Amino acid sequence: MTRTIAHTTPYAWPWDGAYSPSRTALLVVTVPGVPPPGAGVEALARALRPAGGVVVHVMTTPPRAARQAVETAVETWGSTDSWVDHHVESMGVDGFYGSRLDGLLRSLGRDQLLLAGGWLETGVHSTMRSANDRGYECLLVLDACTAYDSDLVAASRSQIEMSGGIFGAVGSTDDVLAALAPERTPA
Repeated sequence: MTRTIAHTTPYAWPWDGAYSPSRTALLVVTVPGVPPPGAGVEALARALRPAGGVVVHVMTTPPRAARQAVETAVETWGSTDSWVDHHVESMGVDGFYGSRLDGLLRSLGRDQLLLAGGWLETGVHSTMRSANDRGYECLLVLDACTAYDSDLVAASRSQIEMSGGIFGAVGSTDDVLAALAPERTPA
């Protein structure tokens, strides 16, 4: 049976038509100093987890940031959020760089990734491109991302969608939530 997230661009996500929450991880990518994600990210997490998905908070670090800043941010952000399953620290802007993220996702059997967080045009985008290079099927949940510069949102989206979805696809929180809603049987 074909199952995709509705209204994703430039293709129906995932490309193989085999969407499965049990193969999915929501990566909530943040950088030190960025406020925690909003209600949309939490709604995604709270819908994905009961369906069999996992939520990974990925703290990325600007190249010359002090190690203490990362440690403090990981300790304070998300430490009490019951909707986060795993915390990962990276040593660069890309969430995979110098981190255990790839090993964690593979050990959990996750090859479909939903990406959210901030900053869109730095940590989220870099992590998505790196995930794609590693063979993950990626969906950027655009309205669940915070941009550092709102003028760069269209360019960030375009880079993902070019060449038929070179880095994955783009979708919305509402469409992901609709796909995760329990199917209702007629009374």
